[in-house]
Amino acid sequence: MASLVSHEWLLRHLHDENTRILDCRFWLGDPAKGAAVYQEDHIPGAVYMDLERDLSGPVGEHGGRHPLPSAEQAADVFGRVGIDETVTVVAYDDQDGAMAARCWWLLRYFGHAHAYVLDGNYREWKKKGHPVTNVVPAVASRPFRPRPDRSWLATVEDVRAAVRDRSAVLIDSREWKRYAGLEEPIDRRAGRIPGAVHRFWKDGMTEGGYWKSAVEQAARFADFDRGQPLIVYCGSGVTACPNVLALHEAGYHNVRLYVGSFSDWISYPDNPIETGDPSSDA
Repeated sequence: MASLVSHEWLLRHLHDENTRILDCRFWLGDPAKGAAVYQEDHIPGAVYMDLERDLSGPVGEHGGRHPLPSAEQAADVFGRVGIDETVTVVAYDDQDGAMAARCWWLLRYFGHAHAYVLDGNYREWKKKGHPVTNVVPAVASRPFRPRPDRSWLATVEDVRAAVRDRSAVLIDSREWKRYAGLEEPIDRRAGRIPGAVHRFWKDGMTEGGYWKSAVEQAARFADFDRGQPLIVYCGSGVTACPNVLALHEAGYHNVRLYVGSFSDWISYPDNPIETGDPSSDA
């Protein structure tokens, strides 16, 4: 199931009544910036989705820095921007697809099959001279009916089982230095979930926020059997989403997101962590 649409496709469908465009631009170090730049200009018809208000649940003791929203929250967030089962959703950002992929994953998890990510970021859209506007559209709400699909989600219990008995391959999507525990700029402990392999999410992207081809994505994951259960994580369940999408593009479908990711894992004091280069003999 393809999960990407081109700028050209979106141009052709820009004014379709049943196409909803979601602007997901968000800067982790400046949470107000995304909404501000949306007000300045955006793709015509796009409505803004805030990573922390709309695409995450409330932060608690567990669940990580960007927890899974409840079905009730999803119904409210997606319903008020006019999404029901008939609507095709296209999400975009300026963060190489990380925020848009988080939105895509949430929609797919909550049972919305017609969710896509724009191939190429917003800067590229403007660079090509495609239309932009500062008009915030008036969108009529529609009933969004969440149907959570457990096959998209891994819980901390699933991850513990994978650590214990290798029931799934754990894929860490963060930069190498964080994976190896050499530095940790955000979370209070450094390292990785034991046994995890490393696949940096940005290795699936090219300049301008374009996604590598399905063949190129398959090459990134060639040492995984297509039938193997895969659990993908990052720091807080955001930048893992591009790897989930890339795996689907490459033909892997037994893929789950550990939505709480490392920030949830370390919220349980008894959960073990690893550090260092697993390929070394040290």
